[in-house]
Amino acid sequence: MYGLRRGFHYGERWLVATRRKLPCRKTPSEGCHQTRRPSLQITSPVLLAALTTGFLCIATSFHDATGCTAFRGLRADSSESGSWWPSGPPTILSRKEGQKREGSKSINDNYHNVEDGDVDHEKSGQLEPPPQSRIVSQSGDEETKNAEFGWQGITTTVATASKSVSSVGDTIVDYFIPEWVKMLPGFFTKLQNELSMAPGSLAEEIWWEANDPEINPEIIWDAVVRVSNDVCNEEKAFLRHRQAYTKRGLAKYLDIPEKDINPDDIPIIALCGSGGGLRALVAGTSSYLSTHEAGLFDCVTYTAGVSGSCWLQTLYYSSLSGRNHQKLIKHLKNRLGIHIAFPPTALALLSSAPTNKYLLSGLVEKTKGIPNADFGIVDIYGLLLATRLLVPKGELSIDEYDFKLSNQRRYTDDGSQPLPIYTAVRHEIPLDEQADMKDPIAAEAEARRETWFQWFEFTPYEFWCEELEAGIPTWAVGRRFESGKTAWRDNGLALPELRVPLLMGIWGSAFCATLSHYYKEIRPVVKGLAGFAGIDELISERDDELIKLHPIEPAAIPNFALGMRGKLPSSCPESILEASNLQLMDAGMSNNLPIYPLLRPGRNVDIIIAFDASADVKTDNWLRVADGYARQRGIKGWPIGAGWPPSDQSQKEIAEDLDAAQAETEEVATAKMDRAKKDYDKHAEKEAENGKSMAPDDLSYCNVWIGTTEERTSASEAPHSKRVEEDWELMQPSAGIAVIYFPFLANPKVEGVDPKTSDFMSTWNFVYTPEQIDTVVELARTNFQEGEEQTRRVVRAVYERKKAKRVEAEREEKRRQRQWKMRVGLVQMKLGQGDHGDHFS
Repeated sequence: MYGLRRGFHYGERWLVATRRKLPCRKTPSEGCHQTRRPSLQITSPVLLAALTTGFLCIATSFHDATGCTAFRGLRADSSESGSWWPSGPPTILSRKEGQKREGSKSINDNYHNVEDGDVDHEKSGQLEPPPQSRIVSQSGDEETKNAEFGWQGITTTVATASKSVSSVGDTIVDYFIPEWVKMLPGFFTKLQNELSMAPGSLAEEIWWEANDPEINPEIIWDAVVRVSNDVCNEEKAFLRHRQAYTKRGLAKYLDIPEKDINPDDIPIIALCGSGGGLRALVAGTSSYLSTHEAGLFDCVTYTAGVSGSCWLQTLYYSSLSGRNHQKLIKHLKNRLGIHIAFPPTALALLSSAPTNKYLLSGLVEKTKGIPNADFGIVDIYGLLLATRLLVPKGELSIDEYDFKLSNQRRYTDDGSQPLPIYTAVRHEIPLDEQADMKDPIAAEAEARRETWFQWFEFTPYEFWCEELEAGIPTWAVGRRFESGKTAWRDNGLALPELRVPLLMGIWGSAFCATLSHYYKEIRPVVKGLAGFAGIDELISERDDELIKLHPIEPAAIPNFALGMRGKLPSSCPESILEASNLQLMDAGMSNNLPIYPLLRPGRNVDIIIAFDASADVKTDNWLRVADGYARQRGIKGWPIGAGWPPSDQSQKEIAEDLDAAQAETEEVATAKMDRAKKDYDKHAEKEAENGKSMAPDDLSYCNVWIGTTEERTSASEAPHSKRVEEDWELMQPSAGIAVIYFPFLANPKVEGVDPKTSDFMSTWNFVYTPEQIDTVVELARTNFQEGEEQTRRVVRAVYERKKAKRVEAEREEKRRQRQWKMRVGLVQMKLGQGDHGDHFS
């Protein structure tokens, strides 16, 4: 296990004697203290004024400093360094001048280099650290010059913003602007000093440590792209270790003696949480806590998240929660009472020790280490999220291990916790492919073909893309790759792993949606406006163009598939083979439930338990969206048709029922009505026992579907799955994946809160009071309790089905082996057996 201990031994500690000592920076362990600031509260109008002021400041400074608009990200373009720091960090030279850098030795002898064409289909691209035989040189680092312009742009922006705030007249300030706005110039000045790369500044210390293998050991580890559709070896090892814990948990959950459980019978259970901002974060935490209290969480192998549920996983696998959902809820109560963009609080954390070093490390490393790196709104958004979510109440006990995703393997390597899966998507827009077409009409028609989203997943072990069938170790995310191999910097080192704050911004960047998505969000609000019908029709006609436009650019990270033409599947688009960066955004743009990663070969998930806290669970119907994915990839076992029934389906069924109820005489009609009423009352009583709604097109608090693994015998459309009503439906030999769906609905048992009508539960709300958190937690807990026993019955039924299939397979195997032994004469037949037996035998 690499990269998880700062005290990792590299053989000779050759760098200790050469480390530059920074005279005026102390770590928290050396006695760094911070004065507690009183909590600041603001009202909605003041918050609006604050955000408007901040936007104007940033817009003005961006235009003045870089010549671009506020919506255009800064670019770290190359230019000559004007800094006092001419030589950069120590340069790690090659072992012998002129000698070609040798590839690192693989941990597993059967791992081969991608460039050789022999691709390993199991092992992640993690290789052993190279031998410690390099020497340290104080010669200049040429690549430092490539990032100075962008760095100066950022620091100039900070300085200009402070001047913009302070330029407001005193009278206007006193009457219209809150008192805290007067504090902004001081914060900006302090932040500018820390980011100036001056001697002893925070940025200088961060950049020095970014080139120190003792602090960031991954910078000397080699990595290659692993091309395979299978899960990596680290995940396979996790599955073996996790099985011992899920066996114990299943025995307790189903009240079965642990010694009677065969490992092959244990269902692979996955929990998945939806997107939905802080609503999904708070509600999802309560839902996961409920599964833990019921004993179900100990039976889970995977958790997967989109957007706010990714934040949930990030916090759960951190020192803030201690892997305790109840403690996590307490942390949210302490931290969500102030808006993430409230300037005094955010700037205080970004400009004061010890929080500033950990929060700003990713920004400094990205802008200084990657030539032409894109730096934009998503990066700032991630920093603001981290100031609210990754900093504890006291603001002094921050843990550096929480800021690297690969460090989460501390909690999964032994199998004691489920493996978290984080998701993001890349929007593939095939525009350039039609540039050379001579026929403009044909070119336009081709350009209007459907765009698609490529799914990327992050685990503590690997960053992987399903469409590319390729991935890299998580600790290598953020470095550059060429032709499937690490592109070493001029000093012989790679960049440290991309920090969690920047990843949090990517995972939750719903504002990077297309114009089509934006219009769908505001359409219900403007439906009542005069002339809406004509506008709506016009926009609908241009939807195929709006779906290709992103007003806000997604975040960018180095593309590991650069230059891998001929080494990836032929279905890979040409653009991803040539792009320097991957532009990633919130996976909710494609599907607000992370179903797809759980259907990946090698994970073999039997039960998916989905907690859907989307803005409109009924209209979006994310389970139904997965049908096309399952059909396209030929996935067996997915319940086609799972999700909310279409609104017109119930009307059609009602019409058919009315036609069937027609009677020629009054007596017949009366008899049919009486029979129908008895059937309805009987069904309603049964539904009420299960806590279900009787509305024909509604789902209940807990809904179950089961797929089938049977081969289709015709080319007709596969029949839609219906909700499971009886447990025996789950135990059919041909049964496939079981989906348990918990939509986040209003519940009469919890008064005063409705996800559809409560204003504070908007996806775009970033302030939750402790009282509001309590109501959301109670609603999610109550909804889970409605289906708790049904969920237990599903788990038991799937366990019994797997057990019955195993027992039958073992019985059949024993019979087959005995027949074979009898045929070859290895087993003596008993009296009367065989075709030639008689009474003399």
